[in-house]
Formats: sequence, structure tokens, C-alpha cells
Amino acid sequence: MTTTAAPGDEFSAPVETDPLRLASRLLEAQDASAPPWPRLARPEQREPAGDWSTWLILAGRGYGKTFCGSGWLASEARRTRGEYVVIAPTFRDVRDVCVEGPSGLLPMLTEGVEWNRSLGELRLRNGSRIYAVSAEEPDRLRGRNLSGAWCDELGAFASADRLWSEALVPALRVGVRPRVVVTTTPRAGRLLRDLATRDDGTVAVTRGSTFDNAANLSPAALAELASRYAGTRIGRQELEGELLDEAEGALWSVDMLDSTRVRTAPTDLMRVVVAVDPAVTSGDRSDETGIIVAGRTSDGHVYVVADYSGRYSPERWAQRASDAYEEHEADAVIVETNQGGDLVVNVLRSNRPALRVKRVHASRGKRIRAEPISALWEQGRGHIVGSLPDLEDQLVTWSPLAPSSPDRLDAMVWALTDLAAASGSEQYLRGLARMCPACDWPNLPRFVVCQKCSEPLV
Repeated sequence: MTTTAAPGDEFSAPVETDPLRLASRLLEAQDASAPPWPRLARPEQREPAGDWSTWLILAGRGYGKTFCGSGWLASEARRTRGEYVVIAPTFRDVRDVCVEGPSGLLPMLTEGVEWNRSLGELRLRNGSRIYAVSAEEPDRLRGRNLSGAWCDELGAFASADRLWSEALVPALRVGVRPRVVVTTTPRAGRLLRDLATRDDGTVAVTRGSTFDNAANLSPAALAELASRYAGTRIGRQELEGELLDEAEGALWSVDMLDSTRVRTAPTDLMRVVVAVDPAVTSGDRSDETGIIVAGRTSDGHVYVVADYSGRYSPERWAQRASDAYEEHEADAVIVETNQGGDLVVNVLRSNRPALRVKRVHASRGKRIRAEPISALWEQGRGHIVGSLPDLEDQLVTWSPLAPSSPDRLDAMVWALTDLAAASGSEQYLRGLARMCPACDWPNLPRFVVCQKCSEPLV
């Protein structure tokens, strides 16, 4: 049972009748030195009522999402001794924003806390511990016995679905009701869509815009944002906090992918290829290397079978692509060589010298390359086998006008372009000839070098 304070009281939101919570809030109302959350929070920034396990705050930039997340987690850790975690896209984000930032955990905890910056660990006087974890290192959650968590900017997490289901949720296992607060600017993605639309009472959703926090933001900045972005798609997402399923101008849609999805790949695939779109650099902040496996049947349908993309060193992605080549019994590796050229091919062949590698070079824009592949889905001839959430998120959220490089999408386009280009006569030639690994030219079986480009034949 809850009661609501009369207008003008310190707390206008529902007040818990739990004695410990009620005593805590009364002390906060009397002591200006008490932690700022929820004493200074707007009503909508306070913990919602209900038996929820996830509090999802979808709001525009400047709304005060970090204030809500850090305040809630600090309050939980002070109230109940246990292990907690705060997760952000990178360790720099979790350290500089979620812990040490002006709305971070240190200001919320006020005193009686020890911060080990090198280990990323907060120790409270009551014995609680809060671990700072990067979304790029989900394995740090394995073996934890957590009572609660705060995920900041979940929409920007790399592989958010896997981190949530394979690392975070299994670690939330201590206490009567382990809970999570998610604070994020909405970005289209399978996990956020699932959380935002769940209607079983386990998820409480708070929505808000940048302008809800106008009292604490620069009037000039707000006027500029309104003038520049009001009514635009980016304004709806970044300012109004609206969760948009698909990017404007995206070549694929959620309905398009779902309506053509198949459970298993056909057993009569005529060709299978592994396509690689290699990252220029390797490291925590580098682009991903796209590694996609796809196949084609005799009726012209194409199937995206597997996605092995990720952030790898050159040796690691070469090994991953080589393993996929063997596992799926592929007949070629398609590799984009705009950056790296022969070095990229040599890295691949260092793992498997006999690997058949076909070079492709991007001489046209991404949209021109992607549009014919998108058309396969419009015709019902393109299919994703099972579920490939990270690839699918790129397909429905990438706009041809976006500056980002969609590595999984690029690799898929290279694979399907090669497969779709194969005509019946080419298939016949492939059955008779030795194909050149460099230029894909058919050669008589007795030739040991390509008659077109002089590349050794494998």
C-alpha cells in the first residue's frame, strides 16, 4: 500500500510505507546534506511503484538519466549489503561519467565510500561493493553474485543482447528481488524493443525529453537544439527520447526480415562463401571485422547462415574466417581489400595456405552496393537463417546517409553480391574449371597459373 503526499509536500510522488524507506526519506527531507537522490529528483525521476525487475528510462540527452541511475544504485547499495555493478559502453565511460562524473556514484554516495580507480571498485562502509564494468568486457560479470545493476546507455552497448542474456541476467541471483535500472537514449535494437514493449509487469518504463530538465540546462543551448532538431527524426530520438524501430531511409525493415526468415538453411546450397570486411585497426575502440557466411540455392535464393563478426586482431579474424570456411565447407573467402591489399590476403593464407581467396574492391558507394541486395528481400529471395540480432540491428538502423561503417552489413553485401552474380552458365563453368583465387577467371584443369592475371591456381 502506498500513500500520496499533499501538494506542496517535499515528496509529491508515491511514498513507500516500508518503515526503513520511510525513515530514510524523512531524514533526507530534513537534512540538506543528505544524498541528492531522491531529495532533489523530479517526481518522474524517482523509483516507480510496482513489482518490477527492470526500470527502463528512455529519455533524451540532458534529461538527467545518469542522475537517476547513479542515485538509485547508490541508494540500493546503502540500504542492502551486497554486490552491485554499473555498466557503460567503455571503461572510460563508466569511470568518468558513471562514477566520477558530476551526477555519478561518488557524489551520490557523499561519504563512507572507498574508490579503487585501477580496479574499478567502490567499497561502501556497510560492506557493499559496486563494480565498474565496460560492456566490452562482459566476462567480468561471470561468477558475480549480484543484488542489482545499473546499465548506462544500453543502446550503445556492443552486442547488448549477449551481454544481457549471457552475462548480466545470470549474475543477478542474490536477494529477494535483484533489479536493474537501464538509462539510455533510445536507439533501435532488439533488446530495447523487447524491454520497452514487455507487458508482463517485469519492466517499468519511464519516458522523458531533454526539455523536461530545462530548469537545469542552458536556455541558449535549448533554443539552439529546438531550432536545429525539432520535428526531425534525430530530434525525436536524441531530444524527445522516442524509440524509433528503423532508421529513416534504411534499406531493410524489421517486417521484411521477419517475413523472410527461415529456421534452418537448405541442404542443397550450390555455393557457400565466407565474406570478410576487415577492420583497419585492432583495439577496444576499433571497428569490428565483419565475418559473414552465406549460401545460394539453384532457384536464386540466398541465405545468411552465420555471423562471426567482432573486434579481433588480424591474426584472430583470419583464424575465425578460416575456421568458418572449414566448418561450413565454403568454396571461397570474399575479402574486401581497399585497405591492406595483399597484406590482408597474406594474413588469411598464413592460417590456411590453400585457402581460396577472392579479392573485392569497393569502387562504388555503400548504398549502390547494398540496394540490389536489399531488393532480394523485397522479392522474397533473401533470408536470414535463425536469428542474427547484431547483424539485423545494423540492417534496420543503418541509413545510407549515415557516416558510420556497418561492418557486418558490408560483409553480408560482399557475400551476397558474389552469390547473386553467379548465373547458370557460370555455375556450369565452375564445375568444369579451376577458378582463379584472385580474379575468379575459369581456367582449364591442366593450367597451374591463371591465364588472365597469372595468379597461381590452388
